[in-house]
Amino acid sequence: MENLDFIWKRLNFFQSADTTQRFLKNGYHNLGVNDAELKSYDNCYPFMYYLEQGELFYNQAALSPFSIKPILLFYGLVHLLKACILTTDPFYPSSTSVLAHGVSARKRKKRQYYFYHDEIKIQKYGLCPHFSEQMFHVKHLEGEKFIMGELFSLVAELDDAFLFIKGKSNMIVLQRSNTNLITIPREASDLYHMDDKRLKQYLNDKYKGGQISWQGENDAEQLTFERKEAIKPPFREHIFKQVTCLPARLHSNNTLPDMIIHYLILYNLSMIARYETEWWFELIKTTPNSDYPFIKTFLDITEKKGPFLVYQYLMQGQPL
Repeated sequence: MENLDFIWKRLNFFQSADTTQRFLKNGYHNLGVNDAELKSYDNCYPFMYYLEQGELFYNQAALSPFSIKPILLFYGLVHLLKACILTTDPFYPSSTSVLAHGVSARKRKKRQYYFYHDEIKIQKYGLCPHFSEQMFHVKHLEGEKFIMGELFSLVAELDDAFLFIKGKSNMIVLQRSNTNLITIPREASDLYHMDDKRLKQYLNDKYKGGQISWQGENDAEQLTFERKEAIKPPFREHIFKQVTCLPARLHSNNTLPDMIIHYLILYNLSMIARYETEWWFELIKTTPNSDYPFIKTFLDITEKKGPFLVYQYLMQGQPL
């Protein structure tokens, strides 16, 4: 992975009205937006300001105490997401209903509360359902509930923590050649309880990047596909080890995009840091259970991966 400084430097290429207006206009033309040129002029400065404000939050998070880091990282990601939304929704925000977070946290129990087992719920309106639909075509999230531990398990970079703390791995590391051919090991068929044919069909159905270009159709020993673009669910990219992974078990959330996962976890952590001060500081000061290492490791990851995901999204179809 390019280091974080490199990502911000690339995102700073957009800090030019001419460049950003042209970038947005091309995108709007491809979407068939009426008055694409006018809307690109209207949105180029908000787009630039969202990116700049997002970077300021991330920079401040890097310098701030752990106790307030989730708040800064969450709002950093929110601003970067708003820039991304403007590439697909030229009329954002079209109403005040899309300005809310779009997620709610359940009332917390004062005793024996574990963040790992905590649950959040997606609301009908707000930023979360809006960017999920606009950016990733993920619809019908209203009323869906997500458990933090299950979301953690889909973060590829957290796999070492799971292996050490829980004694299990959540990811299957796929073999990748220099020609961008990715081989799925036999282990995947065993863990998914499928033969190669069924596994291939399952991945074709679930893959968010379109139909997979499979290689070696007659090879019964392995499934190999060609990577033609940025990795998308159900596959996951480990940005530090630079490997492609597949979740080690079938789960309804396997196709949830990384950006939604990071948003949901950061939302919950930011709410706790703001409103559950007693529990939050007891966690930080006494570290009574495995919540702390998971949270600490996740915050270290998302500080780097959030901007990377945004950069990757904006550069779709262009040289990365």
